Amino acid sequence: MQKNICWQAGNDAVVAAVRHAESIGVKVNVAVVDQGGHLAASLRMPGAPFHSIDIAKDKAYTAVSFGFSTADWSTVLDSFSQAVKDGLLGVDRMMMFGGGLPIIVEDMVIGAIGVSGASEEEDAECAAAGLAAIGLK
Repeated sequence: MQKNICWQAGNDAVVAAVRHAESIGVKVNVAVVDQGGHLAASLRMPGAPFHSIDIAKDKAYTAVSFGFSTADWSTVLDSFSQAVKDGLLGVDRMMMFGGGLPIIVEDMVIGAIGVSGASEEEDAECAAAGLAAIGLK
């Protein structure tokens, strides 16, 4: 049986990510998607960049699709040919920089969280805070 993130956990994760963003003085958008990449929860902080709404969703979508952090793409790409790298850059909704983390329970990807609006490192830090709030890392 496949597992999926519930709305309650998704909500707890986005709230925790936003609270962490507040604590470090940044404004972000946060999205949690379920196992199929569908939006499960989302928050936008007032003043966060409008474009970052979709970027947060796409970071989560990329993380759930591949099952690893979007920040890991810089290392993963090292093993690919230039043609593959160029091809991946043109894939719709593909985000290959930090801020997207898969939500993994019992070795199964059940969703993902994406954060956008601050620096790459701050986005990733906020996403990690969201996972920590639901007992994951």
